[in-house]
Amino acid sequence: MKKKLAGIFREESSYKAFFLSILITGLSYGIYKGMIDNYLADFVAMRELDRGIAEFFREIPGLLLIFILAAFYTFSAEKLYRVGAVIMLIGMGMLAVVPSVKVLVTLAIFVHSLGEHIQLGMKNTISLNYAKPGRGGEALGMQSAVNQAGTLAGYLVVIAVFALFAKYSPYRLFFAVSAAILAAAAFISLRIKGQSLTDETKRRFYFRKKFSKYYMLEIFYGARKQVFFTFGPYVLILFYGASAMVISILFAVSAVCSYFLAPLVGRIIDRLGYKIVMISDTLILVIVCFFYGFSHHLFPWRIAFIVCCVNYVLDSIISLASMASNVYVQDISDDADEMRATISTGVSVNHLITILIALFGGWIWQTLGVETLFMLSAVLGLCNSAYAATIKVPKNRP
Repeated sequence: MKKKLAGIFREESSYKAFFLSILITGLSYGIYKGMIDNYLADFVAMRELDRGIAEFFREIPGLLLIFILAAFYTFSAEKLYRVGAVIMLIGMGMLAVVPSVKVLVTLAIFVHSLGEHIQLGMKNTISLNYAKPGRGGEALGMQSAVNQAGTLAGYLVVIAVFALFAKYSPYRLFFAVSAAILAAAAFISLRIKGQSLTDETKRRFYFRKKFSKYYMLEIFYGARKQVFFTFGPYVLILFYGASAMVISILFAVSAVCSYFLAPLVGRIIDRLGYKIVMISDTLILVIVCFFYGFSHHLFPWRIAFIVCCVNYVLDSIISLASMASNVYVQDISDDADEMRATISTGVSVNHLITILIALFGGWIWQTLGVETLFMLSAVLGLCNSAYAATIKVPKNRP
């Protein structure tokens, strides 16, 4: 790993401290993500609507990110990265000490998410600035791999602890440990030196008529993705009584599958074209949504639970097809700057719809049932395919 990093990044840059902080932050996030849903269900007593409201506030920083970056435009990417680390630490520390009250826990989740999104906005910029000429793609790939490795390690920690201490529910201890890990990451981030300029394309909205189909595709994809991201694990917890260990195993399996299959999906997009991939992945999605919403009607409890777990992993795999929309933007952009600006705007559009789905998804589940919620996700997927079918692929595309 050290040799690979040394071959990709400039020796005088702070890439070692940067990647160590990413690895440690990923470890903290894996621990947090591996048991937060169970904590909200078992200790905070959040039901369907409550979970949607909590996710609504967790997603708001993603929507506000463009305004935050604009307000702090004089800050370097390294400085903003450090600010994000401190804010994440505060949020995790709050989770470790505040009472299990819905409002206070939601506030802590919001603070943690704010720091997380600020860091997410800076990672690519720092990676690209530290990379040697012509090694930008490899730099981003290594950044993603290191982050995934840390997150997977966090899942494994949760699995091991709950396997050894199944009778206990050490959620607060987990939050405290995760906060201590974030404190270490924040300290290491102080060693990241440099004055990398933040990406101008992430500080403004960029709308052009020729990208209107892309914006609509982001709306459909963001809506259907949020249903599974927010309510997928909650179905397993509330309907089937899945423990934090089981949820972490599921996350770990999904992460490993995504890690190994992402290059294959990328090759499929290049071979078949982004339009075909955007249309066909929804056919699998409809099947996934159907079984996720109706398995408890079709199968005995234990089999239904296994079917839902398999379908959750399948959804994480077909979500990789979202790369196709970025290839579409690249195909019709005039230059790299326009492509980056458009994708950044797409992220903001995506967050706008995800916060609404998080809010209303909980209400739909509570009032109309989980079957309706996942059928809605399938319908949104079909709308995505129908809209993707209207895309005109440039004739000169290889």
